[in-house]
Amino acid sequence: MEAVNFPILSTVIFLPLLGVLLILFVDKEDTYLQKWIAFYVTLIDFFLSLFLFFGFETSSKIQFVEKIEWIKSIGVQYYLGIDGISLFLVLLTTFLCPICIAACWRDIQDKVREFLISFLVLETSMLGVFCALDLFLFYIFWELMLIPMFLLILVWGAPARRVYAAVKFFIYTMFGSLFMLVGILALYFYHGKVTGNYTFDLLKLYELSIPFKLQFWLFLAFAIAFAIKVPMFPFHTWLPDAHTEAPTVGSVILAGVLLKMGTYGFVRFNLPLFPEASVYFMPLMAVLAIIGIIYGAFMCLVQKDLKRLIAYSSVSHLGFVMLGIFALNMQGLEGGLIQMINHGLSTGALFLLVGMIYERRHTRLIAEFGGLSKVMPVFATFFMIVTLASIGLPGLNGFIGEFLIMLGAFKTKYVYGVLAALGVILAAWYMLWMYQRVMFGRIVHKVNLKLKDLCAREIALLIPLVIGIVWIGVHPNTFLSRMEPSVSKVLANFEKAKVAKMDLRDLMLIKNNKKDRDL
Repeated sequence: MEAVNFPILSTVIFLPLLGVLLILFVDKEDTYLQKWIAFYVTLIDFFLSLFLFFGFETSSKIQFVEKIEWIKSIGVQYYLGIDGISLFLVLLTTFLCPICIAACWRDIQDKVREFLISFLVLETSMLGVFCALDLFLFYIFWELMLIPMFLLILVWGAPARRVYAAVKFFIYTMFGSLFMLVGILALYFYHGKVTGNYTFDLLKLYELSIPFKLQFWLFLAFAIAFAIKVPMFPFHTWLPDAHTEAPTVGSVILAGVLLKMGTYGFVRFNLPLFPEASVYFMPLMAVLAIIGIIYGAFMCLVQKDLKRLIAYSSVSHLGFVMLGIFALNMQGLEGGLIQMINHGLSTGALFLLVGMIYERRHTRLIAEFGGLSKVMPVFATFFMIVTLASIGLPGLNGFIGEFLIMLGAFKTKYVYGVLAALGVILAAWYMLWMYQRVMFGRIVHKVNLKLKDLCAREIALLIPLVIGIVWIGVHPNTFLSRMEPSVSKVLANFEKAKVAKMDLRDLMLIKNNKKDRDL
């Protein structure tokens, strides 16, 4: 739909800020009420976002559009809208946030009000990133996200190295953001120079015919920011520290949503704005993605800390997403998009499960466990389902994403598919070996004999995630059918870019042949 009378996107984006206001009016000592307010606000936000799903028309058009002049003198608009690419990332965000609030019920006991405010502001910024269609507005939401996530790690992270992890996260992200800001300004002035109209309107910028030399540098400016956020090899080093030191819900939202802002950025900006440069850089991006897949997997094999292992698995899994995106075909790009959702559900669930066992044992070292399936059978069952989803078992969500990505990779270049398949084998190795050491064998540490199985609240947190995991595995067309028109529209630009590249090559051959004849 081109427009709606009710500003549903604005409501979904800014409803968490209403929760912030309500929490500020509650007695600071009444942390119980503050948590209930945050939970109900995020839950209502999720139900509101379902209207986006059910009201979405299967087409490539931008829908639920809200467009208001904001800073007219410099061409800035309050411009929101979603398509099949951003729809499910909005739903993933609103789906995970109430689960995170419920998960922190016992985990967060210090500075509860400040924690909840930071988390709700973070939700608003993440939703804004996925809905903004004005580059100025997008950049505001992108930078706004940095502050609350920095605080979540710095204030509520593990005492040992939280300052180091928070500062490292901040510096890496800010470094990338500065390159993107330069790219945004370059686009803005180039559009003004060519058309006489200075604007940050993304859809108008899509219409630009940008020379390849400028595309080359703009692609790099945006790619550095997005590659750090993914994170791609070799920009990944901030992620294991941030995941390990962050509180459980910080790790869940970091893996579930924040990393997707990077992969989303490549699909929303780099591919449609710079199609010729995307074709040019495709081999490099594919190689870096494959290095990330294999490197992340080998790093998982040597980890002693459960949380750090899952953090490195994200490097590997997001490598698959990037490989799918830069396969530059329908199967690869659709696989990459659905794998973003899969990773958010599966890895989010893994971090929740690790947080639950950490609450009981106050350690995440694999060597401290063993035989847990005997004393915690419900925990072991959930852990097994999520582990199998992470390694791509048919019938669960990871399978369809990895299958489409490898299909797209094989179509682009045979060796890409073979190396990606190696990553799948390695994933099965490190995930199942991890599960074996934690859940099976003899119980060596007597303290593990007294561990309590999951309570009703913890089971309630995991059931929605498992339903999502199974639903995507069994009925992926719920997602793929809505993505396909938008993906087709993005890919149409690449056919033109490939033709342009071929024409340029032919022109160079003609010139060279003419020179030879002249000689």
